Parts: sequence; structure tokens; C-alpha cells
Amino acid sequence: MITLGLTTWTEHPSLLGGTDNLTLTEYSGVLPVVEVDTPFYGIPKVSTVAKWQKEVPAKFQFILKANQTMTLHDTYEDGLSMDDLKTAYREYRAMLKPLIQHGQLKAVLFQFPPFFERSTRNFHYLQRMVQWLPGVPIAVEFRNQSWYEAGVKDSVFDFLKDLGLIHVIVDEPHAMNDGVSMEPVVTSPKLAIMRLHGRNQQGWSAKGKDWRGQRTLYRYNETELMAFKTMVEDLQPQTDEVCVIFNNNSGGDAADNALALKDLLGVSFGDLGPQQLDLF
Repeated sequence: MITLGLTTWTEHPSLLGGTDNLTLTEYSGVLPVVEVDTPFYGIPKVSTVAKWQKEVPAKFQFILKANQTMTLHDTYEDGLSMDDLKTAYREYRAMLKPLIQHGQLKAVLFQFPPFFERSTRNFHYLQRMVQWLPGVPIAVEFRNQSWYEAGVKDSVFDFLKDLGLIHVIVDEPHAMNDGVSMEPVVTSPKLAIMRLHGRNQQGWSAKGKDWRGQRTLYRYNETELMAFKTMVEDLQPQTDEVCVIFNNNSGGDAADNALALKDLLGVSFGDLGPQQLDLF
């Protein structure tokens, strides 16, 4: 199975012919999955999650970003205690329950900060994540190239396989000290995730007030999309599902690129329709 989605649902006017500020219901009538970043900043209430569920078809799924405490953006050195971590995981598990109950959680995405390097301590943390989120599909996106160094990356992938973690295949600008290489390796028999951030090297390293507006400002061309098509087809036999998420949306290009790749792959999501869940 192949699925395609975008980050957030409101910022994609071209998804429905120029409609601004799409609703989740409108978005879910076109694509079967969305990545939601709001849990990174603050863990949503269960009532908020239930509201999302009422707005989408029964088969629609969510990828939720892990909270910034859980991804160690607040490091131990900055005052993050074990109690802080355990509290965050406990609240996050409670928030996930309605999605898990109805089969609408595709994965929890741990997008680690660039300073999360390959180390014994961080290997141990990956083990703890699995213990603290039992039975939850966890996807891991590394942003430090140390995880992909020659001679060690195969051991890293084996470690992820042993833990049942989903390796996120990333496309992003990659320079000496910024960004990671694209490694199309599957570590879960159930799901592979590709996250496509664009290839704007200058914007990726941008500083200042408008860095968010430049970081993912990129539109993939047809040649690049054809390469993704080939990659998806190569990954397909290795896992039950390949999910491609476009995050190159600083200029509103993600939706157009996703729809173009959908056509190249010849996939359809014809089972999308009215919300069917009975939540009460």
C-alpha cells in the first residue's frame, strides 16, 4: 500500500483549487493521512483529538509529532528531569488512546534535534521510548549525520529493527555540518515513512526572523519526483505500507508535489468519504 500526505491541513490552497484555510474535513477528502505538529509544542487534550476524529473518514490516519520534551529538545542539562519525561509520556499516551482505539494513529514521529547524536546514552533513550510507549508505532527521524556514518549505519538500522522502530527516510539539503543524507532503508515490516523537506540549501541554513519561511521553500521538479516514484516502488516489497509526507511548504508547493507524485504512482484513495466513526 502507498499513502501520501502533507504537514498540517490548513496551508495547502492548491489541494482544492485555491481554497484558503482548508478544514480538516476538506483535506481528508483528498488525502488519507496528515502529519500534525501541534503536539510538539503542547500535548493536545483528548477532547481536541476527538474533534479531529469527528471531522475525518473512519480510515483516515494521523502522524503526530512527539512533544519537544520527549524529543529532548529540552536537554537534561537544561533542567529536564526523569519526572518531567515520565509525565510527558504519561500525558501523551492518554492523548493517543482514542486514535489507537479506532485505528487512526499511523505513527508518533520523533524528529530529534541536530544535537541528538549517535551515542550510548541516546541508544539507551531509544530503548526507553519503546518501553514508555508500549504498542505504539514509533517513527524516528535523525537530524545528525553521525547515525549514518559509514561502517556504523548498518548497525543502527539493525538496532531500530530489533526495537520495532520505523526509520524515517529523509530528503533534505545535506552539507558538511547541516542535514543528513537520504538513506532509503526499511526497518519495520509494517510501515516505511518518507519525509520530503525540499532541497533549498541556502534556506535550510537560514537564520533570523523569517527562517521558517525559507527553510522548506522548494518545489520538486518532475525528474526528482520520478526518482521518488522509483524509490517508493523499490521500498514497497519490503513493508506493508510506504507513506510519503511532503513538508516542502514554505511556498505552498507540498500539495502540488504530492498530487503529482500520486499521479506518477497511479494510486487512488477512492475509499475516502464521509466520517463514519461512532465515538460515543
